[in-house]
Amino acid sequence: MKFIVLVGDGMADRPLKSLGYKTCLQKAETPNMDWLATYGETGIARTVPAGIEPGSDVANLSILGYDPAKYYSGRAPIEAEYRGIDLGRDDVAFRCNLVTLEFPEIGSRDRAMMKDFSAGHISTPEASLLIRSLDSELGGPDIRFYHGMSYRHLMIWKNGKDRVACTPPHDISDRKVERYLPSGKGADTLNDLMERSVDILTKHSVNQKRFRKGLSPANSIWFWGQGKKMPLPQFKDKYGLKGALISAVDLTKGLGLCAGFDIIKVKGATGYIDTNYIGKARAALRALNKYDIVYVHVEAPDEAGHNGDVNAKIQAIEDFDSKVVGTILKGVGKFGEHRILLMPDHYTPIKVKTHTGEPVPFALYRSDVHGTDRKKKARYYSEYIGRMKDIKKFEKGYRLMDYFLEARKA
Repeated sequence: MKFIVLVGDGMADRPLKSLGYKTCLQKAETPNMDWLATYGETGIARTVPAGIEPGSDVANLSILGYDPAKYYSGRAPIEAEYRGIDLGRDDVAFRCNLVTLEFPEIGSRDRAMMKDFSAGHISTPEASLLIRSLDSELGGPDIRFYHGMSYRHLMIWKNGKDRVACTPPHDISDRKVERYLPSGKGADTLNDLMERSVDILTKHSVNQKRFRKGLSPANSIWFWGQGKKMPLPQFKDKYGLKGALISAVDLTKGLGLCAGFDIIKVKGATGYIDTNYIGKARAALRALNKYDIVYVHVEAPDEAGHNGDVNAKIQAIEDFDSKVVGTILKGVGKFGEHRILLMPDHYTPIKVKTHTGEPVPFALYRSDVHGTDRKKKARYYSEYIGRMKDIKKFEKGYRLMDYFLEARKA
């Protein structure tokens, strides 16, 4: 038996007037996801427990079968795990975004506006140069900067403070940042680093070139997602299955490593709408020759949601359906009996441009249970599944993995 998990990050949404009060999922052409919903089993799962901030870290932890209320310690330490950064017991990892702030006038950071939480999806080579400069000028024995992919980077604070209140930059698009600057114990250090970064980044040759090209400058850093190291039981010990994970983002890959999954890298996987969808699907099929379960994560719908871009989100969903889900469905039959779990990790509604914690719809197909040769009434995969009566409901979303695998044990 082979198991495949297909996650369209942030795919779920809310109805939009501009789409005739449909969601992006309802508007998109998704014949392959609809096929899974028709011939499989549908339901909803609450991947974000009450009282925990909605995010891909918490939600994917749930999908993998772990209770976030028990294990979650923060986003940044998960990414640090993937980067191979060894955190000491009292070290604190912070996510360090390169962002674009819009200043009404020079030296008025408090009145600056969060213009772009991704600095125009700055390229990784450009970002690496900027982060290296910050580490050289702002780093020291207790503070270190580590470059990652595009706008996503890390700062490690040795014996740092993790109780400080920080706001994700994608939650405050087009808002003045003054109300959302770090606060609480340790905030002075973080705010000082952020303020000093503006002058360093603005003068950097990378940003000078971006200015000349009319591109968004990465003119500030923004800290959030802090936490200490997260110990996690191994997935193989829990379920007796050997797993591999495919994703473009360090967060999901870090979760996979924490759970004991092998990480499969795919050339051209960007975490945006230009990602190599087919490459991910083909890599997943190849991996099934060696692994029992493969977890495929696609970031693009979430990024489009954060940007408030309806057309990009619909396109990302349709590409996910045709190039990932469709490719998997065409190739998985050669492995014999198999199961496929399809779902988003959380909602990323276009209207609010950030994550929300509603239960998400899933489709679960079992080749050993569900036939394809009998006539069935078509069921469309969308958020509307949650309003149906004959569905499975998992108030504790992490229990869905037990159900998917039928609580296999080593």
